[in-house]
This record gives sequence, structure tokens and C-alpha cells, in this order.
Amino acid sequence: MPTNDPRPTKTQRREDARAKALAMRQEQERKAKRTRMLAIGGLLAAVLVLAGVIFAIVRQGQANAEAYGDVVYAGGAQEAVAPSLEDVEAPAAADATGGIPISAAGVGEAGGEDDVVVEVYFDFMCPWCGKFDAANAGELEALAADEGVTVVYKNIAFLDGNSQGTFYSTRAANAAATVAAEAPELYTDFVTALYANQPAEGTEGLKDAKIAEIATEVGVPQDVVDTFTETVAGTFEVGSGDATESRDGTWRRYAPFVAATTQQAGEDLGGLSTPTVLIDGEKWEGDLYTPGPLTQAVLGAVAAKG
Repeated sequence: MPTNDPRPTKTQRREDARAKALAMRQEQERKAKRTRMLAIGGLLAAVLVLAGVIFAIVRQGQANAEAYGDVVYAGGAQEAVAPSLEDVEAPAAADATGGIPISAAGVGEAGGEDDVVVEVYFDFMCPWCGKFDAANAGELEALAADEGVTVVYKNIAFLDGNSQGTFYSTRAANAAATVAAEAPELYTDFVTALYANQPAEGTEGLKDAKIAEIATEVGVPQDVVDTFTETVAGTFEVGSGDATESRDGTWRRYAPFVAATTQQAGEDLGGLSTPTVLIDGEKWEGDLYTPGPLTQAVLGAVAAKG
């Protein structure tokens, strides 16, 4: 349809185009500004969340340091000199190497001189030790019940640093040593029950109350369980060679024994790795995680002595 409206001039068209371009730029700038503000807001929120997480970790670390400061020998001081086994209080059931021997004669009793000796090194925080116990606990118990085999449990604590400052390895090992001292007939039951409730490596581990609950469930008397968290005072050495000094400290009753056993294990094995099984002093390289192979190896060693 014809129109009487005048056709825009070239100048008007140019001005209209400039106006549209300006409007588009302004809109783009507003969008960019909103995007920047959203990004800055998101970054600030992320920083605040991270700060909160860091604060919570620090607070938790402080709380753990307060709650578990009297657990390990020497308070975990890096330059502390580990005690020797002959200088610490050990459970009556322990032998001179820091192990708990079990044989047909009972817990804390080695068998005859001709017995095949099976030494088991373990740490309660070690997940592979849990797998080992699940496969072999019953078989080791059966082997120890027969004449000719002595099983020696060597509970060490080299994974304390993997429990977020709660020293779970030492706390559990101290409890096990207490059971070995006061209710030795329940020692292996308690060990297996702890593994059945094993916490994941890198977590805080089980609370003391849970360790106590597990002990009572397997029959450990309450008056024994009540001593799991008791502490004693003592002295320890820091430094090396002639440049040592003596300091005072407080720790759980069998923490020095646990530290000494761990130190001795490192010397005997040439390094710490768990689980480690020795048969008559030789490291067994067979399948540790399937029921049967270890028993066959031990019975083979018994037959060879036959």
C-alpha cells in the first residue's frame, strides 16, 4: 500500500543504526557487569565455604589435640627416643619381643622348643590387616590350639598419623594390651571384634567409647574396660647421641610398650609393613587374604619338623 511517510534520509538511517548499536553495547555491558558480579559473588561464596572448612578442620584438630593429648608415648614428639622393651611395663602375657604368644598351653604361653612359630605383625588402622584377620583369624586360633604351633601376635602402631590426630592405632593397641594383661583369654576375640568394626584409614578412627563397647560385647569385664583410657606419668628422652634431654610426659598405660614394640618391629623387619607374617623367622610371601594357604604353609612346616 502506498504511504505518504517520507523515506528516512541517509543521515537518519545512520543515526538510527548508531542508536541501535549504542543500545546493544549498553545491553552487552549490563550483561557483562551482571556476569562479573555473579562470578565475584560465587567466588566470595566459595572462599567463605573454604574458610569455613579450614576453620572447622583447625577447630577439630585443636579439639583432637585436647582430647587425645595424653595418648601416645612422648606426646608424639618427633625427636623422642623410642623406649626399649626391657624398660617399659608390658602385659604379663607378652614375651621378650613384645608379642602375645598363644599355643595349646594358653594365651601368653609359648609351646615347646620344636613348635613352628607364626609371628603376625598388624596395626589396627591398616585395612589390609582387617582383610587378613577376616580370612585367617579362625585358622590361626585353630592352629594355636593344636600341639606344635605357637602363634605370636605383634600389635604395632605406625599408622597413628592416619587418624586425624586421634592416634587411633595406639589407642586400640593400648586397649588390646590391657586385655592381654587383665583378660588374656579374650585377647583374640577382642582383636577380631576391633577388625570387624574397623574404621577407614584416614578417618578419626573409633571413639574411645566405641572401643569400650566392643570390648564389653566380647566379654571383657567392665572394670578392665574402664582402664583403657587411664594415663600414667613418666619421662622420655629427646634428641640423639649425647645431645639428649629428659622430659616429663603423660600417656596411656601401655603406650610406652606399644612404642617399644613398634620400634622393635622396625628393627626386626628392616622396616614396617603390615600385615607381615613370619614362619619360623622367615617372611611368608603367600596369599594373606584367602582362607587356607597360610594354614597349609604352617602345617607343611610342622610336618617338615615331624
